[in-house]
Amino acid sequence: MRVTQAFRFELDPNRATRVLLAQHVGAARFAYNWGLNLCKKALAEGKAIPNAAQLHREWNRWKRENAPWWTEVSKCAPQEAFRDLEKALRNWRQKRARFPRFKRKKHMDDNTARLTGSIRVFPRHVQLPRIGKVRTKEWTDKLLALLESNKARILSATISREADRWYVSLTCEVERPDPPQREGEPIGVDLGLSAFLVLSDGTRIEAPKPLAKSLRLLRRRSRQLFRKQRGSKNWQKASLRLARLHRRVQNIRRDFLHQVTTWLAKTKPVMVVEDLNVRGLARGPLSRPVADVGWGTFRRMLEYKAGWYGARVIVAPTHFPSTKRCSGCGWVAPRMPLSLRTFRCPRCGLEIDRDLNAALNLRQYGLAVLSGPTGSSPGSDACGDPSGGGTAGNSWSTSYGSLKQEAGSGRLFSL
Repeated sequence: MRVTQAFRFELDPNRATRVLLAQHVGAARFAYNWGLNLCKKALAEGKAIPNAAQLHREWNRWKRENAPWWTEVSKCAPQEAFRDLEKALRNWRQKRARFPRFKRKKHMDDNTARLTGSIRVFPRHVQLPRIGKVRTKEWTDKLLALLESNKARILSATISREADRWYVSLTCEVERPDPPQREGEPIGVDLGLSAFLVLSDGTRIEAPKPLAKSLRLLRRRSRQLFRKQRGSKNWQKASLRLARLHRRVQNIRRDFLHQVTTWLAKTKPVMVVEDLNVRGLARGPLSRPVADVGWGTFRRMLEYKAGWYGARVIVAPTHFPSTKRCSGCGWVAPRMPLSLRTFRCPRCGLEIDRDLNAALNLRQYGLAVLSGPTGSSPGSDACGDPSGGGTAGNSWSTSYGSLKQEAGSGRLFSL
C-alpha cells in the first residue's frame, strides 16, 4: 500500500542559509496574511471569497510594485501559503474550524513554509529550491534507501523554525508492505487526566504532563521577558529562553505520544476509543490539563499507525456513557462528577475504579460492533462476570441489546 509519510530532520545551516530560510518563512507568512486580508474584505463587501489560484494571480500583479523582495524567494512559498489559506477557509465554511487568523512571527506554529519542485536528499544534506544544499544534524540513510529503491517519492518539503533551531519535514509517498489483518479480542482504551490512559486489561499509563511540570519556570521566564525593554538585546535573549522552554515541552509531549501509539498499534489488534469533544473540553475550566495531554494528537497518531501494523480502531460515539455505565450489569448512573474516582453500582454492588470501568465498557462496545446486529451474545466474560452466573450476568443480557443499537451508530476504522 502507498501511504503519505513525513521524514523530519533537524538542519545545521550556516549564517547565509539561515537568512534564506528566514526569508522563505517570512514570505509565506506575509503572503498568507495578505491573502487573508483580501478574503476578509471580500466577505465584508458581500463578494465571493477568492480561491488559491485567484489569490496567486492577484499576488503576481501586486508583488512587482509593492514587494521588491519577491525575487529572493521561491515562488512556492507564497503559492503554498495561499493553498493553506484556501483549506483553512474551507474548514471554516464546513464548521470544522474557526475563522483563520493572521499569522504572527513570534508564534512557533506560524514560522513554516512549504516548498515544492526539485528536492533532493543526500546522506547528510537536503537540497531545497532557491536555498540550495543544507546540512542536516542526522543521517538521512533511511529515507535515502527508500528513494534509491523507488519505494518513496518526495512530494514537498516544509521548513520550520522552533526557537533557534531549523527543521525540514519531507512529505513523501511511501510504498509500505500490506500488513496482515490481525484478529483478536478488542481492548478498551479510556483517556483521562489522572492517568493518561487505562486499558481494559488493567494497564495504566501516566502522562509526563510537561506543561504542568514546567509551568512555574514558564511563568518566571515570562515575567523576565515582560520586564525587559522590547527590542533590546536582553529582551531578545529572554525571548529565546522562553521559546526554548516551549519547544522542550512540545518535544516531550510529542515523544511520549509517539511511543504510546506505536506500542498500542503493534501489540493490540483491535482498540476501542471514545470520540471525545476535545475542542469543547479545551474551552472549559480543564483547558490547560486537556491541552497538556494531547488527546487529539493521540487519536490522529493511533489511527494512521493502526493502518501501518494491521490493527483496527473502533470509535465509540460521543454520547456513549462509558463512564456512567456499570460494566457488570449495564446500569447507567444519572451523573458522574469528576470528584468521584470510584464507580459504585447500587444494583449489583460493583465497586471499581471509574477509568477501568470506562475501559471495560468500551471493550464491550467493541465486542458489540464486531459481532454485528445478528451476532450472538459475547458470553459471560464480556460482561465482567467470569463465573457466568448471578445477577450481573442476567442483568447484562437485557442491556446488551441497547448497547448493540448504540454500536450501530459508531464508526469503525478498518485501516
